Amino acid sequence: MFESLGNKLQDILDRLGRESKLTEAQVKASMREIRMALLEADVNFNVAKDFVAKVSEKAVGQNVLGSLNAGQTVVKLVHDELVQTLGGQTAQPELKTQGNVWFMVGLQGAGKTTSTGKLAAHYKKKGRRVLLVAADTQRPAARDQLEVLGKQVGVPVLKVNDGETPAETKRRLDEYLKTDYRDLVIVDTAGRLQIDEALMDQLAALQTELHPTETLLVIDAMTGQEALNVAQTFDQRVHVSGLVITKMDGDARGGAALSARSVTGKPIYFAGTSEKMTGLDQFHPDRVAGRILGMGDVLGLIERVQEADMKAMEAKKAGDFDLEDLLNQLRQIRKMGPLGDLMKLIPGMSRALPEGFNIDEKQLQRIDAMISSMTVKERRNPKIIDGRRRKRIASGSGVDVQDINKLLKMHEQMKEMMKMLQRMSGGGGKGMRGMKPPKMPNIPPSAMKK
Repeated sequence: MFESLGNKLQDILDRLGRESKLTEAQVKASMREIRMALLEADVNFNVAKDFVAKVSEKAVGQNVLGSLNAGQTVVKLVHDELVQTLGGQTAQPELKTQGNVWFMVGLQGAGKTTSTGKLAAHYKKKGRRVLLVAADTQRPAARDQLEVLGKQVGVPVLKVNDGETPAETKRRLDEYLKTDYRDLVIVDTAGRLQIDEALMDQLAALQTELHPTETLLVIDAMTGQEALNVAQTFDQRVHVSGLVITKMDGDARGGAALSARSVTGKPIYFAGTSEKMTGLDQFHPDRVAGRILGMGDVLGLIERVQEADMKAMEAKKAGDFDLEDLLNQLRQIRKMGPLGDLMKLIPGMSRALPEGFNIDEKQLQRIDAMISSMTVKERRNPKIIDGRRRKRIASGSGVDVQDINKLLKMHEQMKEMMKMLQRMSGGGGKGMRGMKPPKMPNIPPSAMKK
């Protein structure tokens, strides 16, 4: 989402960073460029104006002008102010030991029901006993969708009936909790294509009955500035406590997400990144700011590695690295998310990659298919794979024999590289100068039979 804005800001700050000393005129010119970049990214006008004013004030107040490393100092000031604009400290919904009732509100199509399912999966993994309440009395399809998501993540769903009153919903919820204890109840409320009095009256009545401890507003990042008007209207009527920004993996300009915290005064709790139930991340202002400015997100990358449980990748010595290990590695890495997204979490990588760069995930699937077509004996000792075996493996995975040859060559190169890395870590290495990374076999999709 922030790729275009990030590239523009990085270009501006790169020029500043190369300057050992800065003049007031240079700072003013750069701040004008930053303000234009923010406005072009659909950032709220007042937010962009205040952002630039604060950075300029700090630059002058800290006697940056004329000092050594002035450019780097301005880069830090921009980063710090970006973090503050996004909310400063990471914020999360309040969770008590029991009695947690969360309201999910927002317009129809913003991703409210999907986000409700994602939250259930997220907190179930943390050990919470979650109950979902499908409380959209107008749209049976929304209730059915939440029921499907509940089954998918393994949590129960209490469905309201057509025309059910808030008082009846409260009574049925209390009865349910008497027989099945739950410490987190997430209520998916009604939505509309646009804000109207009927919707707000319905939400207010249900809120009065259920007394939610948190009211989370789901905002579609693709709607731009209109999302901010929606947020303010919802807050006036139902008192929003926090925001969930959806479709953060889309191609929107990102201004609404950048402006949401400043305009509404409400923290962004979560960011939704896909339709998958795992596509929900805690919103960390400092990490998002780092990614926008090309500084990466090392902590985010570490967390994904830990979630994927990469211990199996380190179990063997480099010399024993066989095709079974390669298959396990590929599957563990794919659990962490799209490789293109992972690479952008590495500091500086977003600038190093060419514009529009993307890794063909199908390529990994084809390698998986080739290795899976081998016997366990062949995976553990690739040297026994002769011409007859290569033909059989190629036929079983729907590729050509030369693709099998490329895979085996890639494996040998990876094994040699791992040996080199192991020697270096042991202190006996001579460096990696001249080493070339292994090339993945380039297999066109049309080569696959299935």
